[in-house]
Amino acid sequence: MEWIDGGGSIRGDVVHEVLLRRSRRREVQRGGKLKVRDEATRGREQETKLSCQDKRLIDPGTGPGPLNLIKLVHHRAALPVEKDNVVATWEKLVPGSSTKLEVQQKREGETVNLLETTCSASALLTASKIVLFAVLAASFIGNAGCRPNHRRKGGDGWRLAEEVIDYTTSGAGGCRAHVASLTDFGGVGDGVTSNTAAFAAAVSSLSQVACQGGAMLVVPAGRWLTGPFNLTSHFTLFLHRDAIILANQDICAWPIIDPLPSYGRGRDLPGGRYSNLITGYNLTDVVITGDNGTINGQGQTWWDKFQSKELNFTRGYLIEIMYSSQILISNITLIDSPSWNLHPVYSSDVVVSAVTILAPVYSPNTDGINPDSCSNVRIEDCYIVSGDDCIAIKSGWDEYGIKFNMPSQHILIRRLTCISPTSAVIALGSEMSGGIHDVRAEDITAIDSESGVRIKTAVGRGGYVRDIFVRRMNLHTMKWVFWMTGRYRQHPDEGYDPGAVPVVEGISYSDVVAENVTMAAKLQGIPGAPFTGICISNVTVEVIRSKNPIWDCTDVEGVSASVSPPPCAQLQLKRGEPESCPFPEDALAVDSVAQLEQCSYRRINP
Repeated sequence: MEWIDGGGSIRGDVVHEVLLRRSRRREVQRGGKLKVRDEATRGREQETKLSCQDKRLIDPGTGPGPLNLIKLVHHRAALPVEKDNVVATWEKLVPGSSTKLEVQQKREGETVNLLETTCSASALLTASKIVLFAVLAASFIGNAGCRPNHRRKGGDGWRLAEEVIDYTTSGAGGCRAHVASLTDFGGVGDGVTSNTAAFAAAVSSLSQVACQGGAMLVVPAGRWLTGPFNLTSHFTLFLHRDAIILANQDICAWPIIDPLPSYGRGRDLPGGRYSNLITGYNLTDVVITGDNGTINGQGQTWWDKFQSKELNFTRGYLIEIMYSSQILISNITLIDSPSWNLHPVYSSDVVVSAVTILAPVYSPNTDGINPDSCSNVRIEDCYIVSGDDCIAIKSGWDEYGIKFNMPSQHILIRRLTCISPTSAVIALGSEMSGGIHDVRAEDITAIDSESGVRIKTAVGRGGYVRDIFVRRMNLHTMKWVFWMTGRYRQHPDEGYDPGAVPVVEGISYSDVVAENVTMAAKLQGIPGAPFTGICISNVTVEVIRSKNPIWDCTDVEGVSASVSPPPCAQLQLKRGEPESCPFPEDALAVDSVAQLEQCSYRRINP
C-alpha cells in the first residue's frame, strides 16, 4: 500500500477492510511508517506498513485524535479473489471537496472496474466521531453473496426508533433487519443545524449491512436541514409524519456534477448541473417511504435566480435515481423542488405510489415525476400540483439521446390527480430521442391544466413515440384535451441532425370526459412525416365559446368513433375500422415487480 499525493491504494489476496487513521504526530516525514489494519474475512488481523510518499500528511482536523477512517468491505462469497487481483485507490482527502474511490479487479488478464464513486470529504472529516466510509463490492456487481441475516443491533450498536414504526415496503427487499435513527449519527432537527454530515455518515455506516438483511434510516419528527446526500443499496429511508427534510438554500452547498450522457449538457444551460438533493447511483433495492413525511426543496431561491439568469448551471432535482433497479418511492410529500421533483433515469423496476407533489403553479420546470430512459415503471395514486408537466416521460435529447439509445418503455400510470395550468397532465417528450413505447395510463383526473395528454417532438429529435394507450380520463378546465406537436424546436446545440425525423404512431385515447375546454385538440404532425395510427373513441368534450376551432389537425392520420363534438376530417371513421380504440389487456411485468409488504419495528432498549 502506498500514498500518492496524499491519496492511497491497497491491494491484496483478500481485501476485507482497511482502516486508515492519522498518526498522533502532526507530521510524518518521508520514509516514515503508518500502521494499517487489514482484517481477513475469517476474522484474523494482521498489520502491514504504509510508506508515506508525502512529506506531510494533511490533517483536516483541528486537534489531536484519529483521522476519520475509510473502510472498504469485501465479501469472499460475493467476489472470489486471487492473489493481488483486487485494487482499491482513493484520492487526497481535502476538506470541503470530494474524494473519489475506485475499486478494480483483474479477471482473466483484464481489469474490471467494480466501483467508481465520490464521497464528500467534508462529511467524512468533520463528524464528531469516527465516520465509516463503506462500500459493498457485491452491491455494485449484483446481489450475489447477499444473504439476509435478520439481526438487530442493541447495546452499543444502532438504536431502534423510539416508537412503533409500521410501513409498507417492496417485497423485493423485504423488511429491513437493521434500523437506525438520524440522531444516532449526530443529526439535529432544529431547522438550522446542517445535517449533511449526519446523512452521509448514516448511509455510509448502514451500507455495511446491505448483505445482512439491509437497513432502514429513520428521520424522526423535526426539521432536518441538509445539503445533497446519496443513498445505498438494500436501504430504506423512512420519514416520520412530522419529519421535514429541508434543502440547504446556500447554492454553494450544491456540488456541480456532469450532465446526463443522453442530454450532453444541462437542461437549463450548457455545461454541468447542480447536484440533486437525494441521489441514488447504481443501486439495487432502495425504498424511500414514510408516514407522509415531507422533503422540502425550498426552491424559491432557485426559481428567482433562474428567472433572473443568475445561475451558471442547471438546477438540481429533488430526487434522482440513476442506473438502478428495484426502486419503491411511496407515502411521502415533495414540495418546492428547485426543478424536477422525481427523476428516475436509466433505471428499471421503479414503483412510485401514494406520493404527493406540490409546487406553486408559477414555479419554472417543477415537473412532478419524469421517468427518463426507464423500463418497467408503475406510477399510481399520486396527487401533483406543478408549474410544469405532472408526469413527463423522456429518453434523451437529440444527437445525445440517439447515441445513448435507451428507450422509456413498459410504463403504467393509474389513479393520478393533477393540477398544472401551464402544462400537461401526461407529457411524452420533448426529449424522446431514445424512443418511448408501451405506455398505459388510466383513471386520470385533472383540474385546471393546459392539456390532458401532450406529445412533444421536433425534427432533429429522431426516436419514436408509439403504442401509447390512455383511457378513463376526467378533465375539468383545460386549454386542450389532446395536444401533439412536431414543432417543439428546442435543441441542446447546433450539432443535431436535421435529418433525424421522429416517428409518432399508434396513439389511442378512449373513455374521456372533459368540461370547460377551449379546444378539443391541437394535433400538429411533421410535414412529410405525419403522425399516424391515432385513435380516439368514446370522448365527450364540453367546449366553451371561443374563436378558436374546436379541432385543429395538420399532418396527422387516424380514426375516431363516438366523439363529440365531431373530430377533424383526418380522424373520421373509415369503413371497416373498429368503433373503439384498443387498450392492452395483458399485464405488464411491473405489476409484479414490487409486491408490497407490511413491516413493523418496535423499540428495543439498548
